[in-house]
Amino acid sequence: MIEDKNPQRTSIAQLGEFGLIDHLTKNFEINQASTLKGIGDDAAVLDFKDKKVVISTDIMVEGVHFDLAYMPLKHLGYKAVVSNVSDICAMNAKATQITVSIAVSNRFPLEALEELFHGITLAANEYKVDVIGGDTTSSQKGLIISITVLGEADEEEIVYRNGAKSTDLLVVTGDIGAAYMGLQVLEREKQVFQVNPNSQPDLELYTYLIERQLKPEARKDVRTLLHALEIKPTSMIDISDGLSSEIIHLCKQSKVGCNLYEDKLPLDPQFINVCEEFNIDSTTVAINGGEDYELLFTIAIDDFDKIKGNPNFSIIGHMTEESEGIHLVTRANTKIPLKARGWNALSE
Repeated sequence: MIEDKNPQRTSIAQLGEFGLIDHLTKNFEINQASTLKGIGDDAAVLDFKDKKVVISTDIMVEGVHFDLAYMPLKHLGYKAVVSNVSDICAMNAKATQITVSIAVSNRFPLEALEELFHGITLAANEYKVDVIGGDTTSSQKGLIISITVLGEADEEEIVYRNGAKSTDLLVVTGDIGAAYMGLQVLEREKQVFQVNPNSQPDLELYTYLIERQLKPEARKDVRTLLHALEIKPTSMIDISDGLSSEIIHLCKQSKVGCNLYEDKLPLDPQFINVCEEFNIDSTTVAINGGEDYELLFTIAIDDFDKIKGNPNFSIIGHMTEESEGIHLVTRANTKIPLKARGWNALSE
């Protein structure tokens, strides 16, 4: 496909704030019966009847959370929705509505924002969430996206971080670490491009890792899978900041300890190969890399037979008494205190 060297650029100042909102939101559809009024008034109106409402919000800042040198705007919009929906999945709830707010500088034409909202629309359709409002404003610092997500669940379905018991098993969905290595590949190719702008990257060997970084998916299926197995987690969290950080969150809020087993970590073969290529320890990346958006949860030991051998889940450890601490048990059967070395947005 030949790239258009002179793409159309429509100044967003021509539309004005309300014209821009109308233009960008015209394709959003209403999927939820609980949405009585979406975009178009001073506030959205929702009706959850007997359901409990869960709410989360997240913000993404250019240069901190994403780099537009290799993050297509359509993928960015999709990922922004996914990262928020994942928080609702981590409550064992169903996401139903989102609001989208953006701050944008004048270097972005209308066509760029159309791409961003195309990704948001694709994710909204995939996860059956209604876009019910938001805000737009100008920015002196590039692009900023803030999304608030609402969800619903019956009270007895909701899972918190503080319910783990000292005899529980620790379980994770999918595989971990791939998103971080996808980021390393993209950062390397960016540096190569800066030295030689005519270079064409060959990314065929890294497709899975790059997809995990640029187009992750929230685990909306886990709620249904666990319900079918008649398992309710005792605690749960999504892996956005790194496995080690999330384990420590569960332990601190549940007042328990944990033994995490290195040989039980679910690692994709492509991930292992690229860690070797980069000369990086795969275990270090797996427990500290973020943005996997898998779910980490604990279950009662009585549920072991229900979940063992299930390809969607890996039992990676067990909880202990708080006094025993939080440890990684290596393949050599050595206990190492687990440190939170995952993503920290406020680090210098």
